[in-house]
Amino acid sequence: MASGTVTSVTSSGGSNDVSLEEPKKMTREDWRKKKELEEQRKLGNAPAEVDEEGKDINPHIPQYISSVPWYIDPSKRPTLKHQRPQPEKQKQYSSSGDWYKRGVQEHAIATRYRKGACENCGALTHKKKDCMERPRKVGAKYTGMNIAPDEHVQPQLMFDYDGKRDRWNGYNPEEHMKIVEEYSKVDLAKRTLKAQKLQEELASGKLEQVNSPRHQWGEEEPNSQTERDHNSEDEDEDKYADDIDMPGQNFDSKRRITVRNLRIREDIAKYLRNLDPNSAYYDPKTRAMRENPYANTGKNPDEVGYAGDNFVRYTGDTISMAQTQLFAWEAYDKGSEVHLQADPTKLELLYKSFKVKKEDFKAQQKESILEKYGGQEHLDAPPAELLLAQTEDYVEYSRHGTVIKGQEKAIACSKYEEDVKINNHTCIWGSYWKEGKWGYKCCHSFVKYSYCTGEAGKEIANTEASFLEEQPREEEHMTKPKTLMEIHQEKQKEKKKKKHKKSSNSDSEGEEKKKQEKLKKALNAEEARLLHVKEIMQLDERKRPYNSLYETREPTEEEMEAYRMKRQRPDDPMASFLGQ
Repeated sequence: MASGTVTSVTSSGGSNDVSLEEPKKMTREDWRKKKELEEQRKLGNAPAEVDEEGKDINPHIPQYISSVPWYIDPSKRPTLKHQRPQPEKQKQYSSSGDWYKRGVQEHAIATRYRKGACENCGALTHKKKDCMERPRKVGAKYTGMNIAPDEHVQPQLMFDYDGKRDRWNGYNPEEHMKIVEEYSKVDLAKRTLKAQKLQEELASGKLEQVNSPRHQWGEEEPNSQTERDHNSEDEDEDKYADDIDMPGQNFDSKRRITVRNLRIREDIAKYLRNLDPNSAYYDPKTRAMRENPYANTGKNPDEVGYAGDNFVRYTGDTISMAQTQLFAWEAYDKGSEVHLQADPTKLELLYKSFKVKKEDFKAQQKESILEKYGGQEHLDAPPAELLLAQTEDYVEYSRHGTVIKGQEKAIACSKYEEDVKINNHTCIWGSYWKEGKWGYKCCHSFVKYSYCTGEAGKEIANTEASFLEEQPREEEHMTKPKTLMEIHQEKQKEKKKKKHKKSSNSDSEGEEKKKQEKLKKALNAEEARLLHVKEIMQLDERKRPYNSLYETREPTEEEMEAYRMKRQRPDDPMASFLGQ
């Protein structure tokens, strides 16, 4: 580590040589001075070290954090720039005052249709498919009238953690001024009304003027106005004291104290009915025990004096009582002076008449709708098991799939049209199959979209088939039975033919060439077929051609060989190399 030594660092490739100078070794005196300066800086007697940006470096920060390694840049001063957030990696957030624009643009009303605007309303900020206006019978593109104003193009705002949770961001303070003005108007109206009442009372002589020396000189007593305001506030609060009264509570408007009614002391406490800790739960805050405390004792709930709050809540006339109470509240809100406790008979009669009128109104409304629009047949819907195709009927099947016990499940219809018969046919296309051909069962015709010939077509097809079958039979009957001599001569001829075939190798080579040519043609045809299939599979299902008119015949040996050669097997390990 002598001063001035040079080390050559060779990269792994061996092509680039980088030479770096190590820092010079400090002497003992320099090292001591450096340590003393650091101590003085820590004590605050010496000024702190400054980095390249002019910022002070904390002297208590270790050297390995503040100093730059010598193998990166030996001439660089100590800095803390690498410890601070890098500006290029900081996300740019929107300011706290930014918010989405509301309404439409002012002073920008178009008088004619502009190219590229919405065809429905004429606004330039959206297209027809994004238009929120009611679809017009004739769009603004063609009429050029009632062009809608352009909306604001909303900015893409990106807030930080505090900006996302700022519930007042975007609030307009002018909205609050409207509320202040409204309350000030109400307060002014109250004061004017109160002044009018005082003037009326003074005019009628109900209220006597105070003959005090201050009142005579036009002065008021200091506490008179505050006492009046206080009394008016008490009067306003006393107005609503009756409405605040609730079942189970007692409200006193003078003392402003809400006292909950206490239970009767002669009753047995709910938590003392069953001392088992695993019995029903008792809530001491609400004094409620919803479950039956005698549930695990084997006692009948009807024979027990208390079977839980839930049992009492849903037995007897509790439900009808709750419905009547709800009706009383709704009727009171709409102006009817009825009360469940004050006048129960009147409420019961009113509720019965309301139910009768409600049923009559529903029936009348239903009849009027059916008379106007029709659709009675849709109301007579089949049962749910037929609509949902789900039943609980037991069906037993054999091992072959036939139904042994029960009724077989009906076949679900598809979304496509079924059993569509055209051209006087009584059966659909594909109901008849013979010798590799599809046809109509009603007339045995193999031509699609042909006109039905009925039984005559069947007879013609049967005669043609029988004629073709009788021809080889007639030939068999025409041939006479052969003798033993003729059979022997035929065998001799066959032997000579076999010998002749062995001698004629040239003829066999020609046949092999023909077979190879046929195989090449079959391979080319198979490649074309595969390309056609690939193109069809890339199309949408609804755009694929119909393949019913394709020629159906038995493939030749060359076509079968080409199919076997071109067929790809996914389990073949060399399948991926076939296309190369």
